[in-house]
Amino acid sequence: MKHPVDAHVGKRIRHRRWMVGMTQQQLADKVGIKFQQIQKYETGMNRVSASRLWDISDALGVQISFFFEGLDPATHPAEELEGDILADKEALQLLRSYYAIPEAQRRRLFELARVLSDVA
Repeated sequence: MKHPVDAHVGKRIRHRRWMVGMTQQQLADKVGIKFQQIQKYETGMNRVSASRLWDISDALGVQISFFFEGLDPATHPAEELEGDILADKEALQLLRSYYAIPEAQRRRLFELARVLSDVA
């Protein structure tokens, strides 16, 4: 049976991998394992060891804490993920496109989006 924390970490691995445009095979190659293992991590079927999570965080360019963001000990982690914006494929595509924009223009776009959201 999957532990909710393992499922959360796996989803965060998948989201980050997808955001940077990396395939499971590419991540597996960087970490030195088979892509099937990445699949098992992403579904939460296999627990990610600390050393493997270290390698994955390095390959994906994030701090290890990234994989635990959104977990709240006071609530059940699986319940939190149901409303997770990163579970929406369109939102992930938007994020990838956003981070592909050069930083100066990205900041201006962010300010525009913030002003538009305040008006709505």
